[in-house]
Amino acid sequence: MANYKRGKQSFILPQPPVITHWASVAGKKESEGPLRPWFDATSDDSHFGEKTWEQAEKRLQQQTLQILLKKSGIDAPDLVLSGDLLNQCIGSSFSLRNTGIPHLGLYGACSTMAESLLAAAMAVGGGFVDQAVAMTSSHFASSERQYRFPLGYGGQRPPTAQWTVTGSGAAMVQSTGHGPQITSCTIGTVMDLGIMDANNMGAAMAPAAYNTIRAHFDDMNMAPEDYDLIVTGDLGQIGKEALMELAAQDGTSLGGQLTDCGTLVFDNTTQDVHAGGSGCGCSAVTLCGYLLSHMVSGRFQRILFCGTGALLSPTSTQQGLPIPGVCHAVSIFYGGEPWTT
Repeated sequence: MANYKRGKQSFILPQPPVITHWASVAGKKESEGPLRPWFDATSDDSHFGEKTWEQAEKRLQQQTLQILLKKSGIDAPDLVLSGDLLNQCIGSSFSLRNTGIPHLGLYGACSTMAESLLAAAMAVGGGFVDQAVAMTSSHFASSERQYRFPLGYGGQRPPTAQWTVTGSGAAMVQSTGHGPQITSCTIGTVMDLGIMDANNMGAAMAPAAYNTIRAHFDDMNMAPEDYDLIVTGDLGQIGKEALMELAAQDGTSLGGQLTDCGTLVFDNTTQDVHAGGSGCGCSAVTLCGYLLSHMVSGRFQRILFCGTGALLSPTSTQQGLPIPGVCHAVSIFYGGEPWTT
């Protein structure tokens, strides 16, 4: 019997798992943005000492996991759930090979940080493991080569395009300890409204974001005012505006609580990133640094973290198919007694 299911898409965690530690590593452009103080490490070398962009992404995850394990004092966690944007998730699998750590690879495109956090909460909250690591990464150059054009091609980016974040974030989720708690989650449904432009992923993901946010409120009998912050993953400025319009059409105001990792990670006034940041690493480095640190400092008490993903592939784009989107939501609480319904 699904005792903890709420509504159609959500579930509560009666013994909320704790995010005890977190870590993030970012690239040069990200270190020039407003979130630099909350990154654990940055690098001016976009190759991170490796020969290829893809191996650089592997190294990104390795560095992030090493920092996280050092912070937590745990040499070998019970489970790592991770993913990335590369074909067959080689950034994740190559980073964990020969470590002896049990691993579940995930793919939710740019929603993967929320997806891995959700799955880690289920594993720990369900009593299957004592601790689980949620981790993901992306790299600007490897993503451009896979999804669009090699950098040497010199293609022009339209105003709707976003800049894939070079970065990795990881969170340690444990059954006990001190830190923000995961109290409930909402699993998204895949939505396809026929958006064809691979350079306008914010528009493709916005409907899925609102669908999941609306489902969370309905399933949990809650409202936007119950959160200090509703954070989407990487809609960017255009997608964020589309989400607010969708909510307004439904009679819901998100303006006071809504923000987006793609609009936080870069400074659009000084950095040429067009519509903002994107990629698995976008929400990962923003959560595993800025957001969780501000929760512990007392600035935020309740956050709804909504990872958004555009589920396209080079093959689907070449075949002229539209872009499906998905969004997963994780409710994170810090301070006092957590609430569940």
